[in-house]
Amino acid sequence: MAAEQWDLILAGGGLANGLIALRLRERRPKLRVLMLEAQDAPGGNHTWSFHHDDLTPEQHRWLAPLVSHRWQGYDVRFPQLVRGLERPYYSITSEQFAQVMRAALGENLRVNVPIASLSPTLVTLADGSCLTAGAVIDGRGYRPEPAVITGSQAFLGQEWTLRAPHGLTRPILMDADVAQGNGYRFVYTLPLSATRLLIEDTHYVDDSGPDAARARTHIRDYAARQGWILDEMLREEQGVLPITLAGRIDRFWRQRDGQPCSGLRAGLYHATTGYSLPDAAALAEIVAAQPDLRAPALFNAIRQFALTRWRRQRFFRVLNRMLFLAGPPARRWTVMRRFYQLDDGLIARFYAGRLTVADRARVLIGKPPVPVGEALLAILKCTPRLRAHNNG
Repeated sequence: MAAEQWDLILAGGGLANGLIALRLRERRPKLRVLMLEAQDAPGGNHTWSFHHDDLTPEQHRWLAPLVSHRWQGYDVRFPQLVRGLERPYYSITSEQFAQVMRAALGENLRVNVPIASLSPTLVTLADGSCLTAGAVIDGRGYRPEPAVITGSQAFLGQEWTLRAPHGLTRPILMDADVAQGNGYRFVYTLPLSATRLLIEDTHYVDDSGPDAARARTHIRDYAARQGWILDEMLREEQGVLPITLAGRIDRFWRQRDGQPCSGLRAGLYHATTGYSLPDAAALAEIVAAQPDLRAPALFNAIRQFALTRWRRQRFFRVLNRMLFLAGPPARRWTVMRRFYQLDDGLIARFYAGRLTVADRARVLIGKPPVPVGEALLAILKCTPRLRAHNNG
């Protein structure tokens, strides 16, 4: 039987491939685009969030159908510091994401179809059937790479209904006024309704982080300290986001061997926060604007975009090495507390990945929150694991 032929196949139904599908549907509706998802729905079990300044006005427009929750600001909490920032913040739930994907793609979305193998122009499914396309974009999520050294942002989140209103009007992006551990720890809370919360226990660590049972205990203890009476847990999500310390981006892309890829599989995420939506939105626009969507041209366009992003994030990788490698683990929260004392415009540009030269100087000027010697060693990558990755 002849293989099915498509203009573009999106391998994986996650955020990055979903945004590519949406943008192509709007900009180039005549293209034959197929999305393949191994699970029973695109998007998995996730919550994706972003800041207002992360996106352009046009990106806000076409992403609007995906947005589940909007707030006019957010708060952060540290020992001796509580601060509110008056910048809008948004979240997308996997349920909303799946609804929009189904409506946009219809029969061109196939779920419960595990992929056995793929190449730049061919997908072989687990049942042995084959599909071909001008290009296949591999968006099947993060895969550790020897060319890139990372730490981890490990998290476990639970969505709860409460027996009484929680009283929050906007998210708490970081509450680091909690017991620390072997790295920077904070609790992230999203108020989804007057009596519904997403509470995440998050750790920046050099390994996989605490076990799930301990994270669940942390969440229950945190809720009790806030005076929240938990009623019913609606769902649980957990994951480990890569936080880049150093790497050889040239080697990373040589290992792709011409395979177009997207999202975390392409190394497209904020090096310090792990947020991936801004890069996914930008990549979707680049793909939709490509005159040639065949694999070689598409690979080159994605690779060039990723290389540009990598160069722009060098400063963030330096900060990450301070956060992971300098000072006692239980005191690394002081790096973020000092950061959140800076100008709110600088903070917005930090999240958007658009720090100016003056911003970078401002972040580093002043009394460092970790010992100077250790900070310098971290910046210079003087650890056995980082010496071989000497291009930052």
